[in-house]
Amino acid sequence: MTSNMTTTHINSTFERVPADLIDQAAQYQAAIFADVNGRRGAMHGRIAALQPGMKFAGLAFTVDVRPGDNLMIHAAISLARPGDVLVIDGKGDLTAALMGALMMNACKVRKLAGVVLDGAVRDRDELEALGFPVFAVGTNPNGPTKNVAGRIGAPISCGGVSVNPGDLVIGDVDGVVVLEREQVAMLLPLAAKKVADEAKRMDQIQRGDTSASWLEGALRTAGVLAEGAHL
Repeated sequence: MTSNMTTTHINSTFERVPADLIDQAAQYQAAIFADVNGRRGAMHGRIAALQPGMKFAGLAFTVDVRPGDNLMIHAAISLARPGDVLVIDGKGDLTAALMGALMMNACKVRKLAGVVLDGAVRDRDELEALGFPVFAVGTNPNGPTKNVAGRIGAPISCGGVSVNPGDLVIGDVDGVVVLEREQVAMLLPLAAKKVADEAKRMDQIQRGDTSASWLEGALRTAGVLAEGAHL
């Protein structure tokens, strides 16, 4: 039975993004990565930080659970490595909290980077005081059951986005973005260029140049502005 559980339901030996790439990625906003990743990978806005200022960057340690049951989340906390982010497909269910203060404190003590949960949490006051990054759909005082098998370290869907174990996950006040593990090294220089370009544009705006050079062309393409006409 133990062997079957290990091979069928639990996988904790997946490939991971190198630590130096995670450190580099941590300096960028989720929005920057969403842009350079082709507007892909951003989770639905229903998944949000419990309070402003919460942010993280880490590897996805994926958990698939039945709505209202957190058995596999307890197992994941025991198996995840420091720096991992628990990314939990709770099916968007808000009828019971899947995690609360006890479990989040355990995550912090084990030095996980954060928790992303497509579902509900509870003990919000304690979680906000804890300061550990928690991104969830909402809260509910109901507790969960602990008796239904799920999966750990398997591909999941969370917030409408496909997440594979070992993908890079970035979360901040704007939300959560998932980057495919194989794409991270390629996206980092694009993120650096995006930041530099936006800094240059912000400087132009602050000096009074608020016009957008691309706007008239886009309006013509959309059929809003006639050829030869100007705003």
